Amino acid sequence: MSASGTQQTDADARIPTNMRTLLLLEALGHSDKAMTPTEMNASVGLPKQTVHRLCTTLEAEGFLVRDGDGKGYRAARRTRLMSAGLLHASWANIARHQVLSEIAKTVGETVNYVVPEEAGMRYLDRVDTDWSFRIQLPVGTNVPFHCTASGKVFMASLTPKARVAFVTALTLSGHTRKTHVSAEALMSELKQIAKQGYAEDDEEFLDDMVAVAVPIRDLTGRYVASLAVHGPTQRMSLSHARNMLPVLQSGAEKLRDALFV
Repeated sequence: MSASGTQQTDADARIPTNMRTLLLLEALGHSDKAMTPTEMNASVGLPKQTVHRLCTTLEAEGFLVRDGDGKGYRAARRTRLMSAGLLHASWANIARHQVLSEIAKTVGETVNYVVPEEAGMRYLDRVDTDWSFRIQLPVGTNVPFHCTASGKVFMASLTPKARVAFVTALTLSGHTRKTHVSAEALMSELKQIAKQGYAEDDEEFLDDMVAVAVPIRDLTGRYVASLAVHGPTQRMSLSHARNMLPVLQSGAEKLRDALFV
């Protein structure tokens, strides 16, 4: 047996079978881009054939999906649902909701915790305003990327190259007369959002609704979710919404500290 073969056998035996898949998914979770099996394995050290076999199984079972180039893998819906479920069942879910409640009490409007999914931005958690007149977007609702404050915050967090690719892939459907249906106009706004650190929705998704959103980041500065507040224009102007930004930004920091201790 060659030295290389001996090393691979030792590595294969050193890592328990039930840990191999988890370590590969963990490696993928540390990256903001698709990864090849070789890239995932760089920090794990399993034999090449073992890694390719595990990735093939994870793809077949719906935990991984191939990227557009066919070489790299990304987390598929089943992995994301599992991750969201684990977070939802943990103490962190309670802490998150408590922070949202505090923010909602301060601003007096509906506050949302929104995450990106394949079908759009998904409302994972929210605290409704006490006003009887409110805009109904319940937990579990998916909204578009290109015409919502939360979606634009997410897109602005991408690298410039990834941002162009993402916007190019979108169908920029018009939802109101103010919706961006031009990729160039949207890209210009995303560049500004990346600089200023927040996004606005000036009746772009729904008529008579405005919103602002800020990013929630982990301890390394990576985007995790959007923290947004929205309300009807009959009660909340866009300038009024902008005045809520310091509260949202402080809330995003509290969420970072609560969720990533």
